Amino acid sequence: MKKLITTGVIALVLIVIFLLLGPFFILEEGELAVITRFGRIVNTHEEAGLKIRVPVVDTVIIYPKKIMSWDGDAQRIPTKENQFIWVDTTARWKIIDPGLFYQSVTTVPNALLRLNDVIDSTIRTVISENYLNEAVRNTNKINILKIEDQAQNVESLEDAEQLRNLTRTEIQQEVIYIGREELSKRMLEMASQFTSEFGIEVIDIVIRQIRYSDDLTQSVYQRMIKERNQIAEAYRSYGEGQMAKWIGKTENDKKVIISQAYAQSEDIKGKADGESTRIYAQSYEADPEFFELWRTLESYRKTIPGLDKILSTDMLYFDTLYGPKVLD
Repeated sequence: MKKLITTGVIALVLIVIFLLLGPFFILEEGELAVITRFGRIVNTHEEAGLKIRVPVVDTVIIYPKKIMSWDGDAQRIPTKENQFIWVDTTARWKIIDPGLFYQSVTTVPNALLRLNDVIDSTIRTVISENYLNEAVRNTNKINILKIEDQAQNVESLEDAEQLRNLTRTEIQQEVIYIGREELSKRMLEMASQFTSEFGIEVIDIVIRQIRYSDDLTQSVYQRMIKERNQIAEAYRSYGEGQMAKWIGKTENDKKVIISQAYAQSEDIKGKADGESTRIYAQSYEADPEFFELWRTLESYRKTIPGLDKILSTDMLYFDTLYGPKVLD
């Protein structure tokens, strides 16, 4: 009986020691567990709950079960036509095989380093195998859009239509056959071939932003400037045409006004001359001698100041001045 009690006490002590060493652990929701014994995997757990391990000799490694994000650095990549662009991407991934994940990369930081190599290489490969428009566009909707500048401050609908025709710029964009979303899918398919070896599933790869390199940006700006200069030149040409039209109209109006004014002035002069002749006639009839004297004196007033000397034997012109008896 005493031996049995001793055995029970020893067993109870061993059980207490075993419990104190911590054979149980709780796996929370959103976690994965890998149990290793002397560096070798002995068990994995993917469901939350109370789990057991061998104390001291077993090590529990916890991994996140949730979906994690990967953000890579923007890369300067040449397209198929050798146009350099900056490609900024992001991705989502998760651990699907904790045992394989432990054997291949061991830790999450190491997994991110592997993802950097795989995804960056995948992005560079896909972008360099396709044209620029395939990376920046997703549909061909832009090819059916027609953008027309609205004509402002025009006199008539005809002028407005003429100005629209001058400023209309129809640029046919290149047709895309793959598109940005399909390129992302190809990146995902290519990357998944490598990440599955790490116990990782890449859920998606998204091209977050594409920026033109400095030389390509300058080329795009120059093309935009050229288009706007063409439109400005069209407005300038229209304005010069309008100016010539108004100058011509103004000149015609000026000639008409001058012609009318000249005709009116000639009519007034004619009437004035007629009136003057009539007055002279009335004056002559009233007193012919006085009229003759007045006409002669007016002639003297106009001509004598301009005469320096007169050499003549005929003094008839000055009869009124000296009198006809002077010659006698």
